[in-house]
Amino acid sequence: MKALQQELSIRPFRDGDERAVVELLNASLGGGPAGIRPPEFFRWKHLANPFGRSFMLVAEADGRIIGLRAFMRWRFRAGEQMFTAVRAVDTATHPDFQGMGIFTRLTRQALEELRGEIDFVFNTPNEKSLPGYLKMGWRIVERVRPWVRVRRPVKVARGFRSLRTVDADREGTPPHLRAAPAGDILRDTEYVSALLQSADSTDAGLQTPRDVAYLQWRYAAPPLLDYRAIHVGDGDSLHGLAIFRARPRGILWEATIVELIVRPADNRTASRLLRRVIHSGLVDHVTCLFPGRSNAARAARRHAFLPAPVGGTLVVNPLRDGLSPDPGRPESWALSLGDLEVF
Repeated sequence: MKALQQELSIRPFRDGDERAVVELLNASLGGGPAGIRPPEFFRWKHLANPFGRSFMLVAEADGRIIGLRAFMRWRFRAGEQMFTAVRAVDTATHPDFQGMGIFTRLTRQALEELRGEIDFVFNTPNEKSLPGYLKMGWRIVERVRPWVRVRRPVKVARGFRSLRTVDADREGTPPHLRAAPAGDILRDTEYVSALLQSADSTDAGLQTPRDVAYLQWRYAAPPLLDYRAIHVGDGDSLHGLAIFRARPRGILWEATIVELIVRPADNRTASRLLRRVIHSGLVDHVTCLFPGRSNAARAARRHAFLPAPVGGTLVVNPLRDGLSPDPGRPESWALSLGDLEVF
């Protein structure tokens, strides 16, 4: 560990910082969910977001960037109400300077600058970083447990202990998926927009407002993540859409369903989409999470999805008083995995 040779300074991220920040992220956090963190991934995530460019602060010492604190812009809808939020992501301190309080200083300054601009901060920290967030005012909303459908019981039983580690050694190669890239269907904006306008929205809890621009950015544009889509429709209209991707979970391969969009009361289409995702490739298990009163959630129960043995922790830090619904209460949320997935 090195001692700081001059006073630490904190300032906003500038576009010219990109190369140094990407190098810092790789040095501090490793390859992330895609295995590597190229500049294109950084630009997609933090600069091209339809909700706005990420709020980012960097810490400098001795003429170089040694810390980053990034908050992705986000929005939530609850009924007719809209909320502005940020998602705490990509916290990085260079290994030579860890343990010096840089994370805390960056985070507290970011909160001061964001206060009055946004309604709340949310994120899903791991067990190591959770205590630090709680000390700075975050509070636990709930332990989020996705639902899981096991396809290869023997292998899943053997690999159960590795489920917590996404980047552990992998067995075999990614499964061949009988589904087109998500961008192929999302390219037809009129077709998808008509479905979104009439989509099932039976739950008034906090959820990401979905339009075509958001779906294209989130699932068609990201480098390396390879989202796939399955749709049900005819020549005139789209009846339903499921978006998912295969990813390693320890020695296992998981199909993660991030979106399942159908029209109100269309249980048949929801079940059909789930069945097709389940049998889309030789994955070991399939996970999902849908708002509790949605057609998608009912279809998942019918297809023998059960609560997963492990999950994550949703935390919030409200920056305005009197928010209603209160983001600190579990019943205020109506989430899918697309809202919570770490990327």
